[in-house]
Amino acid sequence: MSGAQTAALSRRPAIPTVVRDYLTLTKPKVQSLLLFTTITTMYVAGDPSLGLVFLTCLGGALSAGGAGAINHAVDRDIDRTMARTADRPVASGRVSATAATAFGIALGAASFLLLALAVNPLAAALSLSGLLGYVCVYTLWLKRTTPQNIVIGGAAGAVPPLVAWAAVTGGLSGMAFYMFAIVFFWTPPHFWALSILMKDEYAKAGIPMLPVVRGEEETRRQILLYTVLLYAVTQLPFCAGGLGVAYLVPSMLLGAGFIYFSTRLYRSRERRWALRTYLFSLAYLALLFFSMAVAANI
Repeated sequence: MSGAQTAALSRRPAIPTVVRDYLTLTKPKVQSLLLFTTITTMYVAGDPSLGLVFLTCLGGALSAGGAGAINHAVDRDIDRTMARTADRPVASGRVSATAATAFGIALGAASFLLLALAVNPLAAALSLSGLLGYVCVYTLWLKRTTPQNIVIGGAAGAVPPLVAWAAVTGGLSGMAFYMFAIVFFWTPPHFWALSILMKDEYAKAGIPMLPVVRGEEETRRQILLYTVLLYAVTQLPFCAGGLGVAYLVPSMLLGAGFIYFSTRLYRSRERRWALRTYLFSLAYLALLFFSMAVAANI
């Protein structure tokens, strides 16, 4: 083998690196919580078979992964300006924007076909709406134009409970929309807590996140207000008779905990409380949905 051939081979990305990059495009860390809300919602909706749970989760993972890949391609310019995202596959140049977009479209198409054929058309349509909402509404429009990007665009991330409910029942009910609303109102305080920590990088990239446009004090106030509103929304499943005391008690305790962290964040002005609030919000949503699944099956 010549020296030129050896050099050419050394420049080719190793297969494990390529696989890792394409896996990164699907944003697996973000997906984990989405899939957890999908699974728990399915057990609130009924008694699904393991096969149905697997197929629904696979379809949801393909859809969310496709949206994530397209997001990587679209946001490659702003990703390059932020330290947290500069090494992402497309931003760093390891994967081309065209390849990432094609990969995302392929995943989205596979998700729709899988859900439509193996689950039901309603679940497929709802999952597709989540992908289109995240790409077209949030990524291409809202993210770069308004500090309300997370509020409005959060609807895309709240779609998994609707998909899960439709997968089990073939339709939608009030309880499905309550669970949608919980994720919808959870998203702003969750993400704004993180955006306080990332304020300088968002400002550098020109992204009009709330802390950049309105300041940290107003962001902290909005986090507290949305957390209180979220607490009220989480009581709807009990008030409407969908879930009993086994859900009411943990929902109240978890809600009180979230309000505590948001209040400390509002009063302390210390960045460490933004991180603590963000981390608690992750555990909060997982535990809340878990309590729903438990309460629906006892």
